[in-house]
Amino acid sequence: MATTYATSMAVLSSRLPTTTTTSSRRSAVPFLPSRPSTPSSFTTNIKHFSDSRRFSPLQIRASEETSGSVEVGELFSDIKEKWEAVENKSTVLVYGGGAVVAIWLSSIVVGAINSVPLLPKIMELVGLGYTGWFVYRYLLFKSSRKELATDIESLKKKIAGTE
Repeated sequence: MATTYATSMAVLSSRLPTTTTTSSRRSAVPFLPSRPSTPSSFTTNIKHFSDSRRFSPLQIRASEETSGSVEVGELFSDIKEKWEAVENKSTVLVYGGGAVVAIWLSSIVVGAINSVPLLPKIMELVGLGYTGWFVYRYLLFKSSRKELATDIESLKKKIAGTE
């Protein structure tokens, strides 16, 4: 029995890849060389990286055209004009503050749900189930895709007020 065990261990150990490390422990993880700590080798690596990127098929070049950019002063003047045009400034501030509080409270609720051990996994399953149902109901067949498109268009019209 002991010889059978020794033979099987010899066969198994010959099949497993081993690495040479400074310790006497055998591992299936390959040996990785240590990272160079000198700054000159770091700059050499950056140089090789930039040289290899130089010949890529997609090259990006900077241009001096700034026709699409908005200057900071112009942006502030536009915001100031729009703020002056608002009649109920207190209402806007209340709605803005309410939105910030709602986001803060929702982050607290999500953090509390995330701290319960099984609840995040259950929520993931519910999300996956709903996603599967949505795909089956609205995206799988051509007629249901048309129905979804008409529903979206009617919702756009309701929001825009053209209906």
